[in-house]
Amino acid sequence: MAEQKNYKQALSTLVTVFFFWGFIAASNGVFIPFCKTYFAIDQFQSQLVDFAFYGAYYFGALVLFISSNTNGKDIMNAWGYKNGIIYGLLLSAIGAVVMFPAIAGAAPGDSNVFYYVLVALFVVGLGFSIQQTAANPFAIALGNPEKGAHRLNLAGGINSFGTTIGPIVVALILFGSTPKSGPELEALITSGAIQLSTIQYLYLAVGGLFLLAAVLFYCSKTLPQAKTDATIIKAPKAVAALTVMTLLLIVCFYLIFNQYKNEIPSDRFILNLTLLSLVIVVGTLLFANTMAKKKTAGWGAMRYPQLILGMLAIFTYVGVEVTIQSNLGELLKFVSKTVNGVKLNPIGLKAMSDTEIAPLISMYWGGLMIGRWAGAIAVFNPSNKLKTWLYILVPYSAFGVILFVNYISGFYVKNLFLFALCVALQIAAFFMGKDKPALTLKIFGLLGVLAVLIGLFANGTLALYAFLSGGLFCSIMWPSIFALSIKGLGKYTSQGSAFLIMMILGGAIIPPLQGKLADVIGIHNSYWVAVACFLYLAFFAQRVERVIKNARVS
Repeated sequence: MAEQKNYKQALSTLVTVFFFWGFIAASNGVFIPFCKTYFAIDQFQSQLVDFAFYGAYYFGALVLFISSNTNGKDIMNAWGYKNGIIYGLLLSAIGAVVMFPAIAGAAPGDSNVFYYVLVALFVVGLGFSIQQTAANPFAIALGNPEKGAHRLNLAGGINSFGTTIGPIVVALILFGSTPKSGPELEALITSGAIQLSTIQYLYLAVGGLFLLAAVLFYCSKTLPQAKTDATIIKAPKAVAALTVMTLLLIVCFYLIFNQYKNEIPSDRFILNLTLLSLVIVVGTLLFANTMAKKKTAGWGAMRYPQLILGMLAIFTYVGVEVTIQSNLGELLKFVSKTVNGVKLNPIGLKAMSDTEIAPLISMYWGGLMIGRWAGAIAVFNPSNKLKTWLYILVPYSAFGVILFVNYISGFYVKNLFLFALCVALQIAAFFMGKDKPALTLKIFGLLGVLAVLIGLFANGTLALYAFLSGGLFCSIMWPSIFALSIKGLGKYTSQGSAFLIMMILGGAIIPPLQGKLADVIGIHNSYWVAVACFLYLAFFAQRVERVIKNARVS
């Protein structure tokens, strides 16, 4: 009985860790526009917050894979998943604490200090990468394996709740509950009324919580390390391809960072290098699969076209999910014209301040929570009649939670009520998808295309809701892409999963690409990047089924 109680305590602690992953990631949507204002940086530079955070995920997963492949044994398995979580928590705690000296004494407009912020976020993200690699199998080990999926869905739901309240909490800490106009916010920053010390103390508190969670795991002596008998299948050619790709990306971004040492950096040069980094990722994966078809030895899971297509899909999905909200703040606060003395943003609404944007970022991430809660219904195998009702009630219950959290936080929520119509569209999409991953992904991908196109060509609240609904249509993509990509991989399933996790790299490449496009062609037009991403995801859903079917025939 004592052991079972300890397992439940560990699950509670683990779920809390999932919460903070979501909390920190989503709060970047508020932190990014604030950094742009405070440090006086351009839109591309502000998106380097995502570059540092999600780039750390890729780097951590890559190092673990290369180390395991070189040594012929699973490094995480050798540590034990419990220890892996502890190491990741400690690393994230270090990154959070480093934030304090990193920005100490930073004055408004001191853009050089911003790069120290990126270093601290990279360390936090690196710890997250290790935690996530260990946390999923560890959750499976905490009790009956048959109920492991239920525990993961619980953790995923809590993670989504963290993404919903993260922007709200950070906005309250930074700005208070009273919305402030752009000029008011700039005046408060200039006068010192709003300081970075609030961010310092926030990250100190988060670092303390990570440290506490690590101590709880360490002191739970009866918990399993959850080691497995996993066999490493070496793939030296895949390792070489990924290493070359990483080195080329490092060169690209070194040249980009170097540009900002110039008094007037070249926007076109930076944009071309960012586009080149995208070409490097896509080209490396396609080249690897082409070579693996000719001679499979040494390429491991990269011999499977569905995996390569899936790696590009995960890259694209994470990229579009992050870039819509990361650039949304600039879209809503940018003044494109003035009509009758009212400053309007590019979609025809009154230009907003950083504080007014927070509940909208919360609703965007809440859209992912709505979809994920609904997507988890099928796991519990309800009857058809009950499932029908749950597909209606669960999304609106989640929608109500989002509105309530924003309301009690002092934010104005009446302008979000009509977003219920977008939720209804998502519910209809679930019914049309019929619990089939490829069909559901195709429908949600096409709806994502439609939503962004409406955002580009419509005005006012309709355009705003269209962009916000991107969260609704991204919500089910990860599990759908993952399931389709590893289908038929057999003994290479574990390795394929590792490759897919690396492609979180999309969150580090696509937002800066849109950011620099915004600097060159305008923030509104830059959202064509999101259209292209959703188009590829719909294409992947259409193509991957045919690839898997042909593989079976051959």
